[in-house]
Amino acid sequence: MSLLRGATLALLVFAISAAEAQKARAPYRIGVLNEAWSANHPAVEGLKEGLRELGFVEGHNVAYEIHFTRGVPGATDAAAADLVRDGVDLIFTSNEPATLAAKKATQRIPVVFTLVGDPVAVGAVQTLPYPGGNLTGISSRSPELTPKRLEFLKTFAPQLRRVWFVYYAGDVTDSAAYSKLLAAAPKLGVELLARPVKDAAELTEVLKQLKEGDGVLVPASDTLDIPAAILEAARASKVPSVYPAAIWVGHGALVSYGPDFRAQGVQAARLVAKILRGTRPQDLPVEGADHINLAIDLKVARQLGLDVPPKLLFRANLVQR
Repeated sequence: MSLLRGATLALLVFAISAAEAQKARAPYRIGVLNEAWSANHPAVEGLKEGLRELGFVEGHNVAYEIHFTRGVPGATDAAAADLVRDGVDLIFTSNEPATLAAKKATQRIPVVFTLVGDPVAVGAVQTLPYPGGNLTGISSRSPELTPKRLEFLKTFAPQLRRVWFVYYAGDVTDSAAYSKLLAAAPKLGVELLARPVKDAAELTEVLKQLKEGDGVLVPASDTLDIPAAILEAARASKVPSVYPAAIWVGHGALVSYGPDFRAQGVQAARLVAKILRGTRPQDLPVEGADHINLAIDLKVARQLGLDVPPKLLFRANLVQR
């Protein structure tokens, strides 16, 4: 009986010690890195939402250290180095520059990315099924979706003959998208004017050339704040523009087609949770974005004198009136 009591007591002490150790563990620290202009980027908000649903509650067992670089080229390298020095448990990134900066900064800390169009082409991972290294995440599939954006723009404006594609010269994903556009443009009867820009001055000069009757394809990258600059120029020139994300519709963009930023964050949260619980990043295949949305702003269409085809309204996930 005494042996039984001793064993029971030992098990009880062990259980209490394990519970206390679990309770005493410091919250997981997630470093967030992107080129956004504020801390509440939709992908980050989606990450927090997804992790809450999986039991990781901010201020309880998880904390976030958010670095956003306001579209400044190269600033992500220093921000990534800061996160590594701070010793975060995992780095969550959005877009190629932040992802590649995180990869350059550490081969030890797990990195989960979102909003990366072609993770293999940019050098983030070795293959999608077997990422290798310390990175995995969600591909936004941007290059393969860009020709469809051009098709939607042409459907809105059948008389369109000239379309500008303005993007940051150093962006691999948008360069890959351009290659696919070269094949799509002649089939749609439009002249494609690709303009890779290196700095704000070049961007300003290119956007001065927009004329009524043109159209604009907006890049996926936030570098140089190109999407916002195009939005302003398109309004002034009365030019229809198509964006890769719905967050721009309602702010002056005519149409968008692409993955939902917040949904990518929610989707990535599953990968983050698995890694925090012990799974290695290289054992988690890169996933394609689950939610691809078509959004339309009817007010902008009216301002531009464009009719919205009923088939697009029927297909749209979001319609601003």
